[in-house]
Amino acid sequence: MPDPHSPESIRPWPLVAGIGYLIIIATGIFAEFIVRGGIIVRGDAAETARLLLASESLYRLGIAGELVMLVCDVLVAVALYVLFRGVSRNLALLAAALRVTHAAVVAVNLIQLSIPLRMLRDSSLVTALDVAPREALSLLALDTHAYGYVVGLVFFGVQCLVMGRLVWCSGFAPRALGALLGVAGVGYLVDSFARTLLASYHSHEALFGAVVIGPAVLGEVAFCVWLLVRGTALATRAPAAPRPA
Repeated sequence: MPDPHSPESIRPWPLVAGIGYLIIIATGIFAEFIVRGGIIVRGDAAETARLLLASESLYRLGIAGELVMLVCDVLVAVALYVLFRGVSRNLALLAAALRVTHAAVVAVNLIQLSIPLRMLRDSSLVTALDVAPREALSLLALDTHAYGYVVGLVFFGVQCLVMGRLVWCSGFAPRALGALLGVAGVGYLVDSFARTLLASYHSHEALFGAVVIGPAVLGEVAFCVWLLVRGTALATRAPAAPRPA
């Protein structure tokens, strides 16, 4: 029976996971910070509507980017399962299930992003509403999407904790990466529940971003870099010669 920890057994999977992770990070940053960060003006529905209509192509591109991100999330879930199933099949399966659940929640949540386009662009669908209510409902849909993302991050945070445990116990990945992923998981969970439980969350959002989300993102980026480096090394290494019978 082949050793599941051997380079031959795991050869393609770190690179698949690393490339997928890199695409997830790039498309996530683009959609959240470049697209929506440049369009949504908190508390100002009219200005948000104006910016969205002025950047409609960019807004649609952000949605497309998130669709690509979600496909990559499923691919990464499978790749990480295969890579770490030799450590603990049950934990690897749990991590994959949590990651796919996160992707499913975020995918359904993307429907919210279509509402502003229909509200603001296709006025024939909402003829009973004046411009101001349509703008307000559009901003509400964007805010609801933001919270839906928070719900998805609960599953993702637990996935990071499980993956951190797998990395820590693997024997072929640096234990520091496992610790960083554990920190990332705690960070996502703390931020998600803070958004849910604290009515004054927005007053402390910058603090949560610096103290909680910053280290969480650092852990994910470090894991992505390790997967790419490990994957490239394995992919370019000549396969071991077969043992004589």
